[in-house]
Amino acid sequence: MSCNTDESKNGASLILEDMDTYAVIQSQIWDNSCISCHVAGSPFAKQSGLVLTEDVSFLQLINRVPTNSAALADGLLLVGDDGYASFPKSFLWEKINANDAAHFYDDHPEYGAIMPLGDEFLTNGQLEFIRQWIESGAPEKGKVANVSLLDNETRYTAIPFEPLAVPESGFQFHIEPFTVAPGMDREIFLYEKLNNPEAVYVNRVEIAMKSSSHHFLMYQFNEVLVPSRYPPAGLIRDVYTLAGDYRYETLYHLQFHDFVTGTQWPKMDYHYPEGVAFEIPANFGFDLNSHYVNKGTEPIKGEVYANLYTIPRSEVDKIAKLLSVNNLDLNIPANSSQHKILYNFIASEEMNVFQLFSHAHANMTEFRVYGLGGDIDNELLYITFDWEHPPIKEFDPPILLEAGQGFRIETTYDNPNSRALTFGLRSTDEMMILFGAYY
Repeated sequence: MSCNTDESKNGASLILEDMDTYAVIQSQIWDNSCISCHVAGSPFAKQSGLVLTEDVSFLQLINRVPTNSAALADGLLLVGDDGYASFPKSFLWEKINANDAAHFYDDHPEYGAIMPLGDEFLTNGQLEFIRQWIESGAPEKGKVANVSLLDNETRYTAIPFEPLAVPESGFQFHIEPFTVAPGMDREIFLYEKLNNPEAVYVNRVEIAMKSSSHHFLMYQFNEVLVPSRYPPAGLIRDVYTLAGDYRYETLYHLQFHDFVTGTQWPKMDYHYPEGVAFEIPANFGFDLNSHYVNKGTEPIKGEVYANLYTIPRSEVDKIAKLLSVNNLDLNIPANSSQHKILYNFIASEEMNVFQLFSHAHANMTEFRVYGLGGDIDNELLYITFDWEHPPIKEFDPPILLEAGQGFRIETTYDNPNSRALTFGLRSTDEMMILFGAYY
C-alpha cells in the first residue's frame, strides 16, 4: 500500500496553519531535533539548565538568563519578550544560527557549540520561522510566522574560502593575498577601473573574504574630485606605515568617497528587490577598501573577491540610491561607561529605504536606529550589539521617508582607556555610520 507524499505534506501543512506559532516550533522543531538531549534529567539538560519538552519549554526559554557564564556576562537572555530589541540579545539564537558559525566560534568560543550537535543543523526555514517568532515578541499564543517558511529545507554547510565564479554578466574584483602582521590592523585601498563604455545596472552583489577581515567596502569618488586627481589604478595604498602612522597621501582620497556596497560578513550574496538596481555610469571605477585585524601572534593573509552582477536596463524599474550617514563629531570621554551619542538624519527627498546596516568599532556596545517623524516616529528600526558582524536589515515593504522625516541614531560606547576616543580608522578609534540603500 502506498501513499501520496505531496497530499500527506499538504494535509500536514493545513494542520500546522491552524496552530499557534510556538506550538509549531514545539512540534516541528523542539520535538524533532532537540528533546533527545534537552529532556529532564539528561546530562545536557543539567549542564545547560534547559528542558525543551512540551510541558515546560516555553517557561524554560522566556526571559531566562543562560547558565553559560560568558553569555550571562554579555547580558543575554535565552529569549526575551521585547520583540525586535530582544533578538540580538538572544542566547537561543546564538546557539542555533549555524549560518553565522564563523562569528560564533571566532568571537564567542566560550559559548560552547552550535546546536543541535553534529552537522544536522536546523534548516534555514526553521531558523527564519524562529527568528520571526522572536522578533514578534516570542508569544506563547497567536500566529506570528507563516508555516510555509518551513518548506525551505536547505541548511548551513561550512564552505571554505575559495574564489568566486566570474559572473556571466557583470564584473569581478580580486584583492590578491596580502600579509597582516601579528597584533596589527592593516587597511588598504585599491582603485579599479571597469572600462565600461556605457552605463550598466547592478542588482546583485557577492563578496567572499578570508577570515579575520573587519570589513570590505566599495566606494565611488564624488564629483568634487576631478578625474585627474584619482589614485593610480591597480596600486595597493596602505592606510598605515610599517611604524603604524597614517599615510596622509592615502587619507587624502577618503574625503571624496561615496559608499556603494560592502559587508563585514566573511561571505555575502545580496540580491536587490525585484526590478531595483543601481546604475554604474560609463567609464567608471571603484575604490576597494579591505580592513583586516590580526589578533594573533603569527602573520596572516588577507584576500577578497567581489562580484557585481548586471542586468539589462529594460529589466530595471527603479534606480537604487546609496545611503551613508556618517557622524564625524565623536568624543567619548576617557574612563567612561555607557556613553551615548545621538545623531539625526533628515531626508531631503522621498526615500523608500530597503536596506540598513551599521558600522562602528571595538568600543561600541549598542547601535540603535529609530524612525523620526511620520508613521514610524520613535519606532525601533535597527539594533545591534555586535561591532564586528552587524546584521544587514532588509525591509519589505521599504521604509517610506517623506522629505523632512528621517532616522534618529543612538550609539552607546564603553571607553576604559585613559584617553578620549574620537573618529578614526583603527578598530581602537571609533565610528558611527549608518549605511543603506533606497529608491
